[in-house]
Amino acid sequence: MRKLQYVLMTLATMVVASPAFAQAAGQPVVNQWVPLAAGLSMALAAGLCGLGQGKATASATEALARNPGARPGIFIFLILGLGFIESLALFTFAIIFAKVK
Repeated sequence: MRKLQYVLMTLATMVVASPAFAQAAGQPVVNQWVPLAAGLSMALAAGLCGLGQGKATASATEALARNPGARPGIFIFLILGLGFIESLALFTFAIIFAKVK
C-alpha cells in the first residue's frame, strides 16, 4: 500500500511540475489546462452516466421481476431514461469539443 502511495505522489508531483519546465521564455501561457480538464470532465461524465444507466437498468429489472405484466410501461420509461442519461454524456462531449477547439 505504501509503495502505491509513493508512486501516486511521485506521479502527481511530476504532473504538477511539468508545465513549469515546458514553457519557453517570453511566451504567455494560454489555456494550458484545457486538455487536462477536458479529459477529466469527459471521464467523470462518462463514469457517472454509466453508474446512472446501471442503476436505471437494475431498477427496471427489479420492477419487471415484481410485476411482469407492467413490461410495456417499464420498457418505455427505461428507454426514455437511458436516452436522457446518454444525452448528458453526449452534451458534455460536445461542450468539451467546442471549448478545446
